[in-house]
Amino acid sequence: MLIREIQPVDAENFICLIKQVESEAKFMLMEAGERKTTPEQQHEKLEYIKQQSNSTIFVAEQEKGKLVGYLIAIGGSVKRTKHSAYLVIGILEEYRGRGIGTKLFQRLEEWAINAKISRLELTVVTQNEAGITLYKKSGFEKEGIKRKSLMINDEFYNEYFMSKLL
Repeated sequence: MLIREIQPVDAENFICLIKQVESEAKFMLMEAGERKTTPEQQHEKLEYIKQQSNSTIFVAEQEKGKLVGYLIAIGGSVKRTKHSAYLVIGILEEYRGRGIGTKLFQRLEEWAINAKISRLELTVVTQNEAGITLYKKSGFEKEGIKRKSLMINDEFYNEYFMSKLL
């Protein structure tokens, strides 16, 4: 399993990965089929992220170039938040529970320290026990609750705000 920074050439495989994760996972922000990003649009987004010193995307690549997971870090866009990055992680269902998430977070932390990022933050649905376990294992702590932040299948869900200070 190779953990590496994404390249714009990965755009088509990456958008397919995101869409598959969204179709498999109950607690992602977007529902299956809701994302309409084209490979061309994704390529542009990846080019933009590559230009940002405080944003990146890491992918987990299986043999033969198959992308099976990702960790997106979007850095703050103004002076007062440049030191922080908001994270989104996704791993294909059949690859969960194999340590890929842990490896993605380890690699991201190395990058964050070099990029002078001192705060990593994310939100997670309070019922997402596997996600919460991974985030705690990776050093994240709960900061608060975002009440009724998502509606999934006509039911409200709360999210935890979690962060890790480097």
